[in-house]
Amino acid sequence: MIEPRDLRATLLPEDGLAGTLLGRAWVPEPLSKVPGPSPVWLCEDGVFDLSAIAPTIAELIEQGFSPRTADMDRVQRIGGLNELLRNTMAPILGQKRDPRSPYLLAPVDLQAIKACGVTFACSMLERVIEERAGGDPARAQEIRGQLAEKIGGDIGSVVPGSEEAEALKTALQEEGIWSQYLEVGIGPLAEVFTKSQPLSSVGLGDQVGVHPISNWNNPEPELVLVVNSRGEAVGATLGNDVNLRDIEGRSALLLGKAKDNNASCSLGPFVRLFDETFSIDDVRSAEVTLEMEGEDGFQLREVSPMSAISRDPLDLVTQTIGASHQYPDGIALFTGTLFAPTQDRDQPGQGFTHKPGDRVMIRSPKLGALINSVTTSDKAAPWTFGFSALMRNLAARGLL
Repeated sequence: MIEPRDLRATLLPEDGLAGTLLGRAWVPEPLSKVPGPSPVWLCEDGVFDLSAIAPTIAELIEQGFSPRTADMDRVQRIGGLNELLRNTMAPILGQKRDPRSPYLLAPVDLQAIKACGVTFACSMLERVIEERAGGDPARAQEIRGQLAEKIGGDIGSVVPGSEEAEALKTALQEEGIWSQYLEVGIGPLAEVFTKSQPLSSVGLGDQVGVHPISNWNNPEPELVLVVNSRGEAVGATLGNDVNLRDIEGRSALLLGKAKDNNASCSLGPFVRLFDETFSIDDVRSAEVTLEMEGEDGFQLREVSPMSAISRDPLDLVTQTIGASHQYPDGIALFTGTLFAPTQDRDQPGQGFTHKPGDRVMIRSPKLGALINSVTTSDKAAPWTFGFSALMRNLAARGLL
């Protein structure tokens, strides 16, 4: 999937460092008297610690950071970009990270991590299939054929909340195949849920976790909007909304169990801010590629065009944050995925599911690549650095 010499070409956007790339890095001694996480700026001259300007990514984004207007005399260079990427990716390359060198973390911190589901018609139908199969992958193929025969036509062209959508809803109810997933897929209200807790997401090079109770699961490659407290989308990153198809398929009330587990959320490698090189229209027209390699030789490669999304990304933002629901530290908002793999990995009719050791790469031309390996949530590194630890750390570093 990746060679050490190709890290820069693989991980950076196709236009390299032309945009404004913000990340979070663990800054060790001797670069910092007290080791800790810092917001960083990635550029041709290296990697710069921005904690003297703002101690968190959330605050930096709230301020409207730009390297052209910020007081860059206050920032500290903590190393070269190649060295940072190499140390970050060490676990994927079968090595240990050098504890004396910086490495990237997930590029958000205090933001609430929210997600929108059922925003693509294809994945919406797969959710209906999960529900009707009761989480049993063996029944999925039969139900998939039945739904295709009954629904027919291009459901992806239906505008959610429109008169056409209401007419389709009535027709499906008469066929006896209405579902709560169709309600949020073509109804006026989007599905929005809490994917993970602030500070809990893993980043580039880390392991993602699949709950050990699950036998039918998959990665979910998504574009993630970064939104400030005023509800303004200010940039984007990549995310893996790891999903347990069997658990959610048993009952929608198990969504929390299916989504929010140790290491089940991955974000990165950095946030690209909107500027003259990158805009919300680039998000709307983006393609998201997923490549998965298993230790058993199994491979997946899928491309998801954001142009196929049923709801505009900014509509998802306004349905999440606004007069009815405020987020004073902003949000990171998963926008949904078209990806719902149906290829059989082992036994015919069993579909795809993860195995420990799988490597997953999510890539988009303007956002670079997010790469993780797969383990179970009980074996992934435990989440221990929460709000209290962060506040103590920032205080010890004189940043509060």
